[in-house]
Amino acid sequence: MVRSALIDRRAFVKAAGASFLAALAPGRLMALERADAVFASGLRRKDGSFAIATVSERGEAIDEVTLPARAHGMAYSKASDHTVAFARRPGTYAMIFDAWQKGEPIVIASPEGRHFYGHGTFSPDGRLLYASENDFDGNRGMIGIYDARNRFARIGEYETYGVGPHDMTASDDGRYLIVANGGIETHPDFGRTKLNLDSMQPSLTLIDAATGALIEKHMLPARYAQVSTRHVDVDAAGRIWFACQYEGHRNDLPPLVGHFSKGEDLTFVSLPEDTTRALGNYVGAIAVNRAQGLVGVTSPVGGTAVTLDAASGRVLKVENVPDAAGIAPSVRDFAVSSYRGGFLGTQSDVAWDQHIVRLSRA
Repeated sequence: MVRSALIDRRAFVKAAGASFLAALAPGRLMALERADAVFASGLRRKDGSFAIATVSERGEAIDEVTLPARAHGMAYSKASDHTVAFARRPGTYAMIFDAWQKGEPIVIASPEGRHFYGHGTFSPDGRLLYASENDFDGNRGMIGIYDARNRFARIGEYETYGVGPHDMTASDDGRYLIVANGGIETHPDFGRTKLNLDSMQPSLTLIDAATGALIEKHMLPARYAQVSTRHVDVDAAGRIWFACQYEGHRNDLPPLVGHFSKGEDLTFVSLPEDTTRALGNYVGAIAVNRAQGLVGVTSPVGGTAVTLDAASGRVLKVENVPDAAGIAPSVRDFAVSSYRGGFLGTQSDVAWDQHIVRLSRA
């Protein structure tokens, strides 16, 4: 077994503490003790209720936290050990909890005139939580700023300099925020209906985390105006990877994955035509495995998971995963879940939701 797996395992058990371990059922305690890596993912139980589960790479549930409604994306702070689950758009709640403590989770609500877009990120020091939000009457993307030291009280907001922000992350040094503005207008009065498919303006923006000032804005070329930028991650070299969902004709084959760095133009990865077709014009999640130099994407529409070489963009593996949902770096490559209950090849009786986050105490 590789050394990083041993570090993870020992750190998880140590972090959990005696009270947490004592509260686990024997089967779940065993799952934690033999886990090479631990993840968090939203799920729908058989009775229709929703939860966030702490889960091993074998798909074994270690613990669950019940949610008030369906979640979408998550964020994890290694600095503070907080995990947050954001409501699925146009939801208005986010739940923050410590996976290793039995204290009551903190639930926050978006302010009046806003709703969450399902994603967010922590500052590297864990002191701030940033959430992608919609100013739906102003048709502006916003970043809500929440103070982790004061029970996540809202302390400010920045513009995202675009419409329909979805996923976001922070640079490793915390100096700027990276936002995928999908370019799609929505309003809670119309549920999840996309209101401007004929006039989309997707973009990726870099924002000064200290001031909210725009550092860079990368618009997609006009011919790709219906390629909605949705999810982002950062590799070991600081390169920003992004994944897209196409809102145009289903027979088109636009690029779906690309990358850029601060001060550089966008570069789309030229995927083989059969790989693009397998993704069904829809990438639902992206993840970078820094240790292995890999980029992974999933498509529930195409029932496909694809692994790329982060240095070259070359396709290394294409897997058939019906209803593929979340993806996160594992010890060797990636953990992939599905709406059908699959998690790295293990089947369960829950429906995993769209995203996975890896918890790390190494």
